Amino acid sequence: MLTVPQIADMTGRSRRTVIRWFEDESGVLNVLDNPETLHKRRYRTLRIPRAVYERVIQTKKIVLICASDPPF
Repeated sequence: MLTVPQIADMTGRSRRTVIRWFEDESGVLNVLDNPETLHKRRYRTLRIPRAVYERVIQTKKIVLICASDPPF
């Protein structure tokens, strides 16, 4: 299982970007810390399996390659 900081370091992206990439993916363990406390910052821990990481990264690479190609 990978953590958000590990993936941020491996991809060169911010932690917030990594969270956005993976927060709704199936197979990701999303643990909320004290969700019932009011008026405090919400903390959560994401654990991303290697297979989910590889799937999402492949998708992002395809999107980035397509977005960088000039229109014909």
